Amino acid sequence: MMALRERAVVSLRSVPSLPKHVRIQYDPVRQAFAVLSPEKIFWPNDVSLDILRRCDGRSTVDDIIADLAADYEAEQEAVASDVTIFLQEWSDKLLVKL
Repeated sequence: MMALRERAVVSLRSVPSLPKHVRIQYDPVRQAFAVLSPEKIFWPNDVSLDILRRCDGRSTVDDIIADLAADYEAEQEAVASDVTIFLQEWSDKLLVKL
């Protein structure tokens, strides 16, 4: 019987990182970045890629939100919801560690 893992929940203090089995790689044929994990390939859009690149194991979710808000000249509140939803979805898929 497989043990159920406890779901990690994103908070502003979470420090996301990419697990060892996940990497970002440029595909010259498609001229796009892919996120590779065992048996799966994801094709994130530019904003998703910006979020994933900031998942360095040092920056908190709050830091990532502030950084993206500055880069996109947007209000932090507007960015916060999208970032937390994205990170939660990717954490649930085991593609981001919280």
